[in-house]
Amino acid sequence: MSTKWKVSVALILASALAASGCSQRPEKPSAEPSSGKESSTNNSNSSNSSSPKKTLSMMMNVPDQPVQDVYRQIINDFIKENPTIGVNIQFPGSAYENNMKVKMAANDLPDIFDTHGWAQVRYGEYLGDLREEPWVKQLTDTIKNVVTDKNGKVYALPISEAKDGIMYNVDMLKKYNVEPPQTFDELIAAAEKIKKDSGGKTTPFFFSGIDESTIGTYFGYFANALLISPASNSAEDLLKNTFDWSKWTTLPDKLLDIKNRGLINEDFLTAKRSELPAVFAADKVAFALLGPSFVDAVNKLKPDMKVGLMPIPSMSASDKPSFSGGERNTLGVWKDSKNIPEAKKLMAFFAKPENLSKIANVTKLQSGLKGIESKHELTEYYDKYANTRVLPYFDRVYLPNGMWSVMSKSGTELLAGRITSKEYSETMKREVERLRNNK
Repeated sequence: MSTKWKVSVALILASALAASGCSQRPEKPSAEPSSGKESSTNNSNSSNSSSPKKTLSMMMNVPDQPVQDVYRQIINDFIKENPTIGVNIQFPGSAYENNMKVKMAANDLPDIFDTHGWAQVRYGEYLGDLREEPWVKQLTDTIKNVVTDKNGKVYALPISEAKDGIMYNVDMLKKYNVEPPQTFDELIAAAEKIKKDSGGKTTPFFFSGIDESTIGTYFGYFANALLISPASNSAEDLLKNTFDWSKWTTLPDKLLDIKNRGLINEDFLTAKRSELPAVFAADKVAFALLGPSFVDAVNKLKPDMKVGLMPIPSMSASDKPSFSGGERNTLGVWKDSKNIPEAKKLMAFFAKPENLSKIANVTKLQSGLKGIESKHELTEYYDKYANTRVLPYFDRVYLPNGMWSVMSKSGTELLAGRITSKEYSETMKREVERLRNNK
């Protein structure tokens, strides 16, 4: 990372760090959260108790309040067992990445922080090596290579492992005698059948031009299915920057075909992502390209609705479905922390099976360690597809940082008729080259 870049980021984003608030130890230590964004958690058994000898700073990219509460509960339990260690935890929400960029530029990071999918690529140089920690031998087969490099360095404890696929209305598929599709062609056929048999009441897919990530997710999912999953694939070409971007055109072509068949919501340009749970609960949408928290949003509106999870269909009949995923939330230790032994002790506490089970149950995600039990609405699907491949998120591995926005915005322009499929591919090529040259 260049000095010029570090100074620039620090100047531009310093206000974001200030706005989110810095973690401070309260005058009267408390095990209760002091606000929705941060919590200073220190233990004091009596007025004569000494203050913690060490206080760990901790920052997590966890936006959901129920999940934050579980993190705080685990930290409180840790402090009860380790009264000489305090923990100041922050949840900056949408400011997380900007805060971390400022901290990286200043080389002043929290003792423990969340790498949220970027353990090696973005945060690798700042992280200590965890290969000697006792929980390493429990890493799942699907996450091990994501948090471990070729030299054996382990970058983070994977608290939650993502297995993203397509959420679907279980009862609706049964009603219309539709099996979870295995290929993209089967997915389109299923969508057409559902629309026809519902008398047009159900428009199978939902996209939002306002919340463009819904469109970007389509491209992320099916880029893996088209370019990475097959035995003969483009993975090396993408990594070496020798990829023929005309091959990308298949993806926008297929999305336009879905639109032209009338299989997406007509108001895609003005619809908001927040509207999706309601239309899904009303049986107006059959398939959703979203993460597991979508289940809770639907069940708040319709408690008896069963939402299923299936892998992403393959692009060809000779290939097999797969999930898109990798690390979701993690704990990494700053390599220059003055509290590394204490940080690793807290990390080992989080790695206890009972604690990882609590997090798995509230997030509806699998743990990155083997042998962690969970019981929630999606457990049966994780069990059913336990042997299905999990391919790393396409943009995190094969595209430079910044391309997610390009991919999402270009998809919106495509659906709006402002660019062609060929122009989309040309934009991808141009922006990949620009961002790689600006590193």
